[in-house]
Amino acid sequence: MNLLTLENITKSYSEKVLLNNISLGINEGEKIGLIGVNGTGKSTFLKIIAGIEVADLGTIVKGNKVRIEYLSQNPDYDPNATVLEQVFKGSSPEMVLLREYEQLLEKINHPKATEDLEKLNRRLIELQGKIDALNAWELESEAKSILTQLGITDFEAKIGLLSGGQKKRVSLASALITPCELLILDEPTNHMDNDTIGWLEKYLNGRKGSLLMITHDRYFLDRVTNRILELHNGNLYSYAGNYSIFLEKKAEREELKLASEKKRENLYRRELAWIKRGAKARTTKQKARIQRFEDIEEQRIDIKEEKLDISVLGRRLGKKIIELKNINKSYDALKLIEDFSYILLREDRIGIVGPNGIGKSTLMNIINGDILPDSGEVNRGETIKIGFFSQENAFMDEAMRVIDYIKEVGEYLPTADGYRITASQMLERFLFNGSIQYAPIGKLSGGEKRRLYLLRALMSEPNILLLDEPTNDLDIQTLTILEDYLDSFEGAIIAVSHDRYFLDRICNKIFSYEGNGKIKQYNGNYEDYIESLKAMEQSASEDSKKNKEKPIKEQAVESKADKKEKPIKFTFKEQKEFEEIDGVIEALENKISEIGIKIEGAASDFLLLQELLKEKEELEKALEEKYDRWTYLNELAEKIEAQKK
Repeated sequence: MNLLTLENITKSYSEKVLLNNISLGINEGEKIGLIGVNGTGKSTFLKIIAGIEVADLGTIVKGNKVRIEYLSQNPDYDPNATVLEQVFKGSSPEMVLLREYEQLLEKINHPKATEDLEKLNRRLIELQGKIDALNAWELESEAKSILTQLGITDFEAKIGLLSGGQKKRVSLASALITPCELLILDEPTNHMDNDTIGWLEKYLNGRKGSLLMITHDRYFLDRVTNRILELHNGNLYSYAGNYSIFLEKKAEREELKLASEKKRENLYRRELAWIKRGAKARTTKQKARIQRFEDIEEQRIDIKEEKLDISVLGRRLGKKIIELKNINKSYDALKLIEDFSYILLREDRIGIVGPNGIGKSTLMNIINGDILPDSGEVNRGETIKIGFFSQENAFMDEAMRVIDYIKEVGEYLPTADGYRITASQMLERFLFNGSIQYAPIGKLSGGEKRRLYLLRALMSEPNILLLDEPTNDLDIQTLTILEDYLDSFEGAIIAVSHDRYFLDRICNKIFSYEGNGKIKQYNGNYEDYIESLKAMEQSASEDSKKNKEKPIKEQAVESKADKKEKPIKFTFKEQKEFEEIDGVIEALENKISEIGIKIEGAASDFLLLQELLKEKEELEKALEEKYDRWTYLNELAEKIEAQKK
């Protein structure tokens, strides 16, 4: 059943056309993801559908009984309302009744109630009957359940005392429980940890009704949506399927567009040659052919690829990079980091994961030198240059031009092949075209400012990158550009992120906050980390089952044996391997770099290229094994040292 139809919707701001004659139908049961570059009008489009903004042209036809609930990126809050009162701010009959019921209860239970209690109780009974008739009691129960899942447990807390992330979750809970046929969500996963995002995925998949949302979380799109809409240059493209299917179909569309443009160019060249020969325009036939030439010229398609394809030459890194020794950090009674040590390696791509508020950003700020640990040491090499992309944008002068903001930190970037990329070229590659480069920063959208701040961090020529929630408020195309840049980045990267796709794409190690300040290290990307957790849970479950099955005497014997553990020590072979492994890893890294240079020079020799690629793959596999051995040997060395104390 069709819920809503948009016909020929057009919307402009000044000279910028956001929506160009767009038509769309939304059907019952559809779960739609809307994607596009920041600043193209995605949020405006949602507001028009929700009835909050009005289109310049076009019509919207909505079913008589179709209810729409909308969650904006920046919801309005009543600072004096309680959490539950804020949740029941909706205008549906159920929400109005529940809101009045909660307010009435508060009056009745107030120790200094001055109103007629008998009158209040009569009204309370009346409301209970109406709530029964609408079967709305389930909404209150569901609201409390959802709030708990979102990490909000104090339902009487004042909204004004909550953090920004907590306020957004309260508004999300309100949107989720409000009865509606079409739920519209603008960036619902921003500032959420991975566990909460996983819960929201399951909730939306099990929810009846249609869904339309903007999100940059590609795994979320893959697991929730059955249709993707792409907004590009004012036009709307629709793809049936989830995000993975969208990527396949978009690639096909781009290939067809490219083939069509090549045909057009060939025809254009032939017609141009005919025109240049001085064709006489006297006959009707010749006039028609000249008109056709002009039509072909006007049909030009923009097939520019907005993709970063550069290898930036980073600053040289010395042998000593960053070493953390026995770092401890607490705030009052809250322990954030306990006895954490790590030596940063040149090729490290580390993802830091854990619940919100557990201390991930604190660790990043300690590494950057913005916060001092309570105890322990942070030793930084003389050659390091840190580029820090924090959760909050640094101060931006709204009157400053976009290009001047970037030129403040760098006029150009040197590339590995000896060229220089100017600030203007980098801006173009990060989707700031010529006209917007000379506009004041104040004219940019929130997402565009975030993208600009990211580029400023990269333009400072760092050889260490600290990225604290880099995916928040960035569109998918910018994330792809960032990931392409990081592929060629010569230096270590540490990233705090809840974006599972991003962590899978760039990481070779995961630091997981395990609670009470403990940080555990895992080799591999985010998917490998999840598999490790599953394996440990399965192993613990099997051990528990075995212990239950063992006789009590056998368990007692094992317990005594455990008390007489032999001291841990290296074998002769392990000791020798421990002493030599740093040099072995360095030699492998150098060999891989040398082969990379040979691969670049063998582009025309297919057989040689295949041999080099195979050799590189084998070396990378050997290097990964050495990384695993390095981790094991160093952990063993730490245990040996610990038992000496």
